[in-house]
Amino acid sequence: MNRIIYILTAPFLLIIALLPFWGLYLFSNLLYILFYHVVGYRKKVVRKNITLAGLANNEKEILAIERKFFRYLCDLFLEMIKVRGMSKRQMKRRFTVSNPELLERFARQGSSIFVMTGHYANFEWLLSLGYHTSHIPYGIYAPLQNKYFDNYIRKVRSKHGSFLISRRKFVDEFTAMQRKKELTVIGFAADQSPLPNKKNYFRTFFGHEVPVFTGAERLGKKFDVPVLMAKIKRVKRGYYETTFSVLTENPKAHTDFEITDMFYTELESQIKEDPALYFWTHNRFKLMRQK
Repeated sequence: MNRIIYILTAPFLLIIALLPFWGLYLFSNLLYILFYHVVGYRKKVVRKNITLAGLANNEKEILAIERKFFRYLCDLFLEMIKVRGMSKRQMKRRFTVSNPELLERFARQGSSIFVMTGHYANFEWLLSLGYHTSHIPYGIYAPLQNKYFDNYIRKVRSKHGSFLISRRKFVDEFTAMQRKKELTVIGFAADQSPLPNKKNYFRTFFGHEVPVFTGAERLGKKFDVPVLMAKIKRVKRGYYETTFSVLTENPKAHTDFEITDMFYTELESQIKEDPALYFWTHNRFKLMRQK
């Protein structure tokens, strides 16, 4: 069944990947009408999250953010598929890095780096980072149950020089990279909700106590690797710019959860700049502690 689903879907993915950008965004406009006005895809979750985040003063402002978010969500969905049909020139023109010299400073030191980022703007195109640094980029991901789609995603995401590592195999694979002195940059989408666990770290996120992942911090300390943050902003439709900042060059010098707290402080500030570009379909407040 998984193979049949993939065979039926693959031609549509290819057609989208080959669309010119004007056609891609025309299709996105149509998808917005379908997802938001007809189907109402996860509209209740999105509205609840925006409301709980306190980023609007009234219902009118909540709806304005909500509509803008769904328009952007459709763009993002298609831009993720479009990667397969993008040339190196297109990607470098549409996804830029404002301060690649920061990455190169660590490269000259022979140091691999961890990069934390949120589900904000086009985080998927960050996998083209290899065009801007001497490091080999890797992203940590959870393998899909459908092996055909999993293979497809791995191939698409590696087209622009990045590779994926299963989160279950990361420690072993990164240990091997360090032994070989491979220069790598590892991306962590660090703002997802972890599964319920008594050991979860809870911290405030827009005024609510929620559990957060601490993997980047724990692994940064384990391997003594500098931890950076990537902030992605949308310059205009289909164009993005990433700016890197150093959270710490010496993770072991920090107390537990201090690096994670620094990341979330920066993430909240980023979201406030344009709330519509955050991935509000995640049920981020599902496990929040009641006051």
